[in-house]
Amino acid sequence: MSDPIKHECGLAFIRLRKPFSYFQQRYGTVMWGLNKLYLLMEKQHNRGQDGAGVAAVKLNVEPGYPFMHRRRSNAPQAIADIFEQIGSEVAELEKYHPGIKSHPGLMKGHVPFLGEILLGHLRYGTQGKNKLEYCHPFINRDTVPARNLALAGNFNLVNTDELFTLVGKEPSENMRFSDLAAMIELMHKHLCDADETSPEKMDIKKVLKKTLPLFDGGFHVGGMTGDGIGFVFRDAHGIRPSYYYVDDEVVVAASERAAIRTTFNVAENEVKELMPGQALIVDEKGEIEICQVLEPKERKACSFERIYFSRGSDEKIYKERKALGFNLSEPVLNMIDNDLKNTIFSFIPNTAEVAFLGMQKGMERYLNKIKLERILSWNKDYDAEKLEEMINRRIRVEKIAIKDVKMRTFITEDASRNEMVQHVYDITYGTVRPGEDTLVVIDDSIVRGTTLKESIIRMLARLKPKRIIIVSSSPQIRYPDCYGIDMSKMGDFIAFNAAVELLKERGKTDVLQKMLDKCKHLQNNNQLHTENVVKELYKDFTPEEISDKIAQLITPRDVKIPVDVLFQTVDGLHNACPNNLGDWYFTGDYPTPGGNKVVNKAFMNYMEGKNERGY
Repeated sequence: MSDPIKHECGLAFIRLRKPFSYFQQRYGTVMWGLNKLYLLMEKQHNRGQDGAGVAAVKLNVEPGYPFMHRRRSNAPQAIADIFEQIGSEVAELEKYHPGIKSHPGLMKGHVPFLGEILLGHLRYGTQGKNKLEYCHPFINRDTVPARNLALAGNFNLVNTDELFTLVGKEPSENMRFSDLAAMIELMHKHLCDADETSPEKMDIKKVLKKTLPLFDGGFHVGGMTGDGIGFVFRDAHGIRPSYYYVDDEVVVAASERAAIRTTFNVAENEVKELMPGQALIVDEKGEIEICQVLEPKERKACSFERIYFSRGSDEKIYKERKALGFNLSEPVLNMIDNDLKNTIFSFIPNTAEVAFLGMQKGMERYLNKIKLERILSWNKDYDAEKLEEMINRRIRVEKIAIKDVKMRTFITEDASRNEMVQHVYDITYGTVRPGEDTLVVIDDSIVRGTTLKESIIRMLARLKPKRIIIVSSSPQIRYPDCYGIDMSKMGDFIAFNAAVELLKERGKTDVLQKMLDKCKHLQNNNQLHTENVVKELYKDFTPEEISDKIAQLITPRDVKIPVDVLFQTVDGLHNACPNNLGDWYFTGDYPTPGGNKVVNKAFMNYMEGKNERGY
């Protein structure tokens, strides 16, 4: 993605089902669980670099001794920072007690994070930036073990104010907008109520069934109580991804299937998906239950996970991203009038590479078809040289754009900063015949278009191609998200700005005022959640009209080379990712009422000049 955006968090949950002596004997270390937690978090590092945190619960601890521990970090390499601290503690312990690592019981007693239940989290902040106090897990403590609760998750809620009201608690200024703070307060209240009702046996399922229906959002959350109950749950629409693996030794849950597969070296079919509205519960004895705690609703798993966010090493995601690119091959051929001889294909590194392979496959299929037709038309009137020349024709593929990952600009003055931003990407010189070749470059999505305008288009123009075509493997992003991705300001979307510009050109800016008036009317009647008013903005324009306007907006004024933009269609997206139909970014069809409220609020903020989130 050329436009960096804040996005998904990552969750890692491990419940050991064997005593530490077992892991010492079989794997030669009592640290097996912690080592696996580290790997599980590192394999999801793509999901969060603002901070990280881990928590551990020890089972069967003597009264008076600590049983729940937590450590968080917002250091630049937060995962490494946390585990280096844990490793240093172990090394210090061994320094004064040589050979203690061979004694599982002593290690458990002296190493705080050597617990049977482990919870890890990687954070990409949607509020609070990278402040340490916003890093998960959160913990609510109590003198009664069963009332101690730790939570971490990948989610956003749009009704935090209502949740704090239900708790009857005024949040601190820092926690007022924290989704997890609202969630843990409400869950902790029901947890304490359940403990009073049945102190002999905590019914976590009952707590989840009471609490989860109150949350408006998409969520994948892991938690644990002080008396040894671990759990993971998912929202009713399955918006956020959730996977788990179980064997005799361990119960694992994470945000990505590939992370579990790599960490535990298991087959694709051994890692299961936690279905919408389900919870995975592991009791204090290690017994497992998969239960339906929310009534499942229409599956709206996030399609952006497949386009960009999740690691492409997952075999299903890899195939889907290739399909996204393949779907675009025919429209691209139409745009270049099938002129493969004078067209060079490339991609914007690094996440668009797999979609590029799919587009390349589509081009090669077309070229092979042409080759076959030409050879057959010769009716055996050819020699070896003529046949060899035809067979060896290839799609022209080059690595045009190169991202200088370490490039940072320290200048804040606008003019100088824009000059520096141009050079975040570099180009491969000598690849394009000036004035003859068309450049087709695929990106996985276009959000703001800022990087395209300030960097990529300028850099590509230096090669002096006849024409530049930017291809997006995702459809036009027209609406904000409120379920885990920090895209909630209408003015940030290039598609929205293109539609506004078209209204201005056609003298229809009164449409914007009518939309604002309608939003205010809905707000005054507490009905802002009932419909997506912003859909009215796009209804008079074809996708092609908006794409053409986007092309104009992302073309710097001093660049005279023609620039076109081609987007994936929504049908093409669904065809490539048939099990992830959550497409509200592109269609405005939000799975929960809170989505409508957020998009309308974001539009009102735009019209009133407020540069703030829509929730």
